[in-house]
Amino acid sequence: MPRGRRGSRVSALEGGREEEAAAAAAVPSVPWASPQQPEAAAEQVLLRGIFEIGRSSCDVVLSERALRWRPIQPERPAGDSKYDLLCKEESLELKDIFSVKLKRRYFASGTGTLLGITLFICLKKEQNKLKDSTLDLINLSEDHCDIWFRQFKKILAGFSNRPKSLKILLNPQSHKKEATQVYYEKVEPLLKIAGIKTDVTITEYEGHALSLLKECELQGFDGVVCVGGDGSASEVAHALLLRAQKNAGMETSSFLTPVRAQLPLGVIPAGSTNVLAHSLHGVPHVVTATLHIIMGHIQPVDVCTFSSTGKLLRFGFSAMFGFGGRTLALAEKHRWMSPNQRRDFAVIKALAKLKPEDCEISFLPFNSSADLQERRPQGSPKSDCNDQWQMIQGQFLNVSIMAIPCLCSVAPRGLAPNTRLNNGSMALIIARNTSRPEFIKHLKRYASVKNQTYTVEEVKVYPKNKISAHSQEEEDRPHEIASENSFPWNVDGDLMEVTSEVHVKLHPRLINLYGESLEEMNDSKDGFVLSFKEASLKKLLHSH
Repeated sequence: MPRGRRGSRVSALEGGREEEAAAAAAVPSVPWASPQQPEAAAEQVLLRGIFEIGRSSCDVVLSERALRWRPIQPERPAGDSKYDLLCKEESLELKDIFSVKLKRRYFASGTGTLLGITLFICLKKEQNKLKDSTLDLINLSEDHCDIWFRQFKKILAGFSNRPKSLKILLNPQSHKKEATQVYYEKVEPLLKIAGIKTDVTITEYEGHALSLLKECELQGFDGVVCVGGDGSASEVAHALLLRAQKNAGMETSSFLTPVRAQLPLGVIPAGSTNVLAHSLHGVPHVVTATLHIIMGHIQPVDVCTFSSTGKLLRFGFSAMFGFGGRTLALAEKHRWMSPNQRRDFAVIKALAKLKPEDCEISFLPFNSSADLQERRPQGSPKSDCNDQWQMIQGQFLNVSIMAIPCLCSVAPRGLAPNTRLNNGSMALIIARNTSRPEFIKHLKRYASVKNQTYTVEEVKVYPKNKISAHSQEEEDRPHEIASENSFPWNVDGDLMEVTSEVHVKLHPRLINLYGESLEEMNDSKDGFVLSFKEASLKKLLHSH
């Protein structure tokens, strides 16, 4: 079957951008295609025809679930192993196709001619990455291609879970102000290929997404996408959940059982750490996140409520109090620095001024998987009269509460490796008061896959260092740290200052995020990590 002349302009998109077409090298097969499956014969055949694939004329069969093709070869003696290898049937599952376009060659005169059909495919690569690719089915017959094109469009229309219209919220200030470039160069082209309509809003200030989502009309959208860092994604998730409570007629100032968010949230990583995207996809990869959205992969995720004195403060996925909160408070006072400089400066200064917090921590242990199954349909944990609260009191350098694994570059298995996105429990990680060198060792272990499971076990109580250098801290309290009447919390990378008790409660599967379940990571057996349903942190202030 004839190919296009070398040097002519070819467009795989009908009316799309043009590209130079060169004769492709002959290949015996498509590397990512799958071998024939045993159940193939039982599937109903929708279409059958001849197309050129990789410079080989192929017998192509379209069934209900897959596209299969086999090279057409001249007859050879039976038992010829080379012939059998060349004629090996290959296949592509239809669920991996996210778009189909007519492929045309355009000439300088503006006229064009049909070459065939281009299928746009989502491929699974190593390390949880997804990649977009194409498969060209070459046939110069307009009628033949039209029949196949219409059939492919009909099949794609049957994937009702895939979004057709998205509200995009883009934070141009994320990380190194790269979010705009990331979206328009990597995300938008794929959304256009998939035929997804978008409405883009560029946020102008902190809290803009929150105020926007409270009032804007979302009825025509299938989902909301945030392009930014953890703070931006958390703000959008918080806004969607607040909107759901409002639509349900619930008072957002105080409630025990929140309702689920009505629209799924997509997270395009464009921040400095991208903990949420990393935990969701296993890798902070822009194309992977975009393809999960296009393919309509949905992952229900647990969410926490943070409240004080009976009033809701916010929704969130993870929080740090003590060192983590003070470090963020310092960083927020130095926004004029670059993100990396600001982070390093805050960590070093917080370590130099390291001091413990005198706390009482009460927690409700997580019971069983059976209990989780009973609570999941209701969307919120239910406390039972037989539940036994436990309490820990003392000097703590850092307290972490995490409903997600919190994967990041310095902790590839996660800050809370035993936690999953929707297993109905949070991880409570407590670092007791210890010497500065020992605490630094605790922080460094987050960066080690091998030693990460020993994170909490290495942070012990040293009575002799219990309040060492605390009086000096009182005399030289840095103005950057929150005032003595409030205490900084790091909630998903956002600073939250609270003056009294904070109550953290888990609500299973409260929001859907665009993503796919990751393979279970190896469980950790070591470390002071407590799985629980509710955590109540009560501040005890003492004069020294």
